[in-house]
Amino acid sequence: MALAATVATAGALPATAESPSPADARLRATIDAVLADPRLDGAQAGVVVVDTTTGRTLYDRDGDRRLVPASNTKLLTSTAALALLGPGHRFSTDVLTAGRRRAGLLSGDLYLRGGGDPTMLAADYDALAARVAADGVRMVTGHLVADDTRYDDSRLGPDWAWDDESSYYAAQVSALTVAPDTDYDAGNVIVRAAPAGTVGARPMVTMTPPNGYLRIDNRAETVADGGTTLSFARTHGGNTIVVTGRIAVDAVPTSDWLSVWEPTGYAAAVFRDALRRHGVRVLGRTVLGRATPADAVPVARHDSMPLADLLVPFLKLSNNGHAEVLTKEMGRVVSGTGSWPAGLTAISEYVADNGVDTGVLRQLDGSGLSRRNLVPAGEFVALLAAVRREPWFDTWYAALPIAGNADRLVGGTLRSRMRGTAAADNVHAKTGSLTGVSGLSGYATDADGRVLAFSVVFNNHLTSSVRELEDQIAIALASHRAADGGTARVAPPAAPEAPPAPGGGECSWVKPAVC
Repeated sequence: MALAATVATAGALPATAESPSPADARLRATIDAVLADPRLDGAQAGVVVVDTTTGRTLYDRDGDRRLVPASNTKLLTSTAALALLGPGHRFSTDVLTAGRRRAGLLSGDLYLRGGGDPTMLAADYDALAARVAADGVRMVTGHLVADDTRYDDSRLGPDWAWDDESSYYAAQVSALTVAPDTDYDAGNVIVRAAPAGTVGARPMVTMTPPNGYLRIDNRAETVADGGTTLSFARTHGGNTIVVTGRIAVDAVPTSDWLSVWEPTGYAAAVFRDALRRHGVRVLGRTVLGRATPADAVPVARHDSMPLADLLVPFLKLSNNGHAEVLTKEMGRVVSGTGSWPAGLTAISEYVADNGVDTGVLRQLDGSGLSRRNLVPAGEFVALLAAVRREPWFDTWYAALPIAGNADRLVGGTLRSRMRGTAAADNVHAKTGSLTGVSGLSGYATDADGRVLAFSVVFNNHLTSSVRELEDQIAIALASHRAADGGTARVAPPAAPEAPPAPGGGECSWVKPAVC
């Protein structure tokens, strides 16, 4: 195997002819030993490690090989979002009126205008409705118009798998949506089933948020005993959720997260219900996708948390929906077009200005769900080294998952990994997983205090998980000491086993969280 002292193919990284020190040579031997694991037989691996202070490349194995990066793609999206939108960027959701007002009567339409906010909860729509009522509106003779025109009407990302369509991590993207929980899984509903009090009866099925937009087709049964086999499935192209299987009469309730078909209509339905609760009656229909007139009068507004705060659920929990909304928002802000092509162009231009050779990669979405994304490990490292100079770097660095920290909103997708090792509460890195794809890219502070940028991307492995190998490399980096004069370590360091994520996906993509 050829080991390069520099990353000549990752053009942004400075070259050096300096020979490796004995300690660096041992580090290389250790990583070589990790990559010799039989779980990688027949697979592809790209691994690059760079000292961010000196620019010296400590390890490079096929750093120029284009590989499917999965959610490591979010490194490109999140850094570009901070640079182009700013840490203080907020999304707004507005209610406006068009028409004449007399006493409590609005003769015209009521507009709900979405600004792309992926954190809107049912409670936020309720607060907007309360403000409409407080403004004196009691009856609307026209329609409730759901204005999602800030972005285009492409709902699903390029090349997303058809069988992911109802999965919560592949939710449709709209400028007007609603999240069911404070993970802010926009465009999703939580379906909960509890056993009935009588054997043979249908389980009790509820939705969060409650709504009439989706329909439950409950075919399940409460049984005397046995394991829970309930399944929840949304029909393609519609909003009927079919519940099948069995649940024991004394079993605990079970839940699942499902994407909705057409999130704009979902948000409008939740808002319309809220208006009704606050005594505001809309006589007309709900109309989707029509722009708000320029002369409409504002009635109520909700602003999201700033982007600096949104980064936490986005990166810690690897939230795909946040990545796609930010991609379209960058397109809208930079070029006036809220679309994937416009947003991806903005991302490409930003990362190209920060050490990434965009001529050797392909990015087709913001989240990494597309299998046609291709990024060399060396280009991730080039970006990781460059963004340390950005004024917002500390905010972004803190938002990355942190190895071994059990707090879900600190450790994120790394909370169960590398516990009790030199990497715990040290390594800040983005995970990425699809079936046959696994990656870990970020930073490790070594035993001398040097910040090492690294990227490990594996493709085409047949074993269910190679996360242990990524962890072994990260632990070796955190343990590395440049002046170490001890016995050479060539055996991989021990990596505590972390709970697997079913289906080969991200740990955080399993709902409810199990790993």
